[in-house]
Amino acid sequence: MTKILIVEDDPMISEIYQKKFSDSGYEILTADSGEKAVELDKIEKIDAMLLDLIMPKMDGYEVIENVRESKCNPNMKIFVFSNLSQKEDQDKAMNLGADGFIIKSNYTPSDLVKEVSRRISQDKESQRNEALQSGSGEFFGKKEENGKKKILLIEDEEIFLEMFGGKLRQDGFFVETANNGAWGLKEALAKDFDLFIIDMMMPAMTGDEIIEKLKLEEKTKNIPIIVLSASVEKQMEKKVKEMGVNEFFVKTQIIPSELSKKVAEILE
Repeated sequence: MTKILIVEDDPMISEIYQKKFSDSGYEILTADSGEKAVELDKIEKIDAMLLDLIMPKMDGYEVIENVRESKCNPNMKIFVFSNLSQKEDQDKAMNLGADGFIIKSNYTPSDLVKEVSRRISQDKESQRNEALQSGSGEFFGKKEENGKKKILLIEDEEIFLEMFGGKLRQDGFFVETANNGAWGLKEALAKDFDLFIIDMMMPAMTGDEIIEKLKLEEKTKNIPIIVLSASVEKQMEKKVKEMGVNEFFVKTQIIPSELSKKVAEILE
């Protein structure tokens, strides 16, 4: 789980951000001073820091300087989050080692979560692509391991077949696709797969009908299932979770790299 440190001296604002990021699946630490942020950097493995600049005693600039000099978390991303919007403020933060500058007044708490998530995902994607292209490193080993895994993606919308299927293949998975429910079920029962990704709404047979039949078959009842849905209704998520699926995602709210990562986690 990605760990984010929120450095904000206003307790009300800090609490709002903490809840929003926690609800989105992040592990959150908070610091109400620059000194505490520097101390947490030394004892915690932090993936990203969301840093206000204006704080008593040690300001955000000093935090960046101290953290970068300590090298306790050399790969940690530092996103400055401030209403200081002058170019010189941004340049100073970036020159000290910040990875991005986000202007507070431009983002609601929900929008902030999306923006930070986008930046973290973008950075991880760049690291992954560089490693795959170089043919070495952790991601290359993962790609070789993933190549032994077979995924069946049952989805009737071409754009999602291309987006999700393309990313899974890029990460080394063997992917077969079916663009209607009946054909998907037939493929699932006829061949050997390690994981199914199933859209809920499709022609010929719906996702819950497919899941129900897969769970009745000895061959497929224990194969992991990820459900994709265009609906955000909690009732639908509850229904398929009770049927025994491993994960439920609203398909417009998950990016291909996140889906591929979840597939890898389940298959590990």
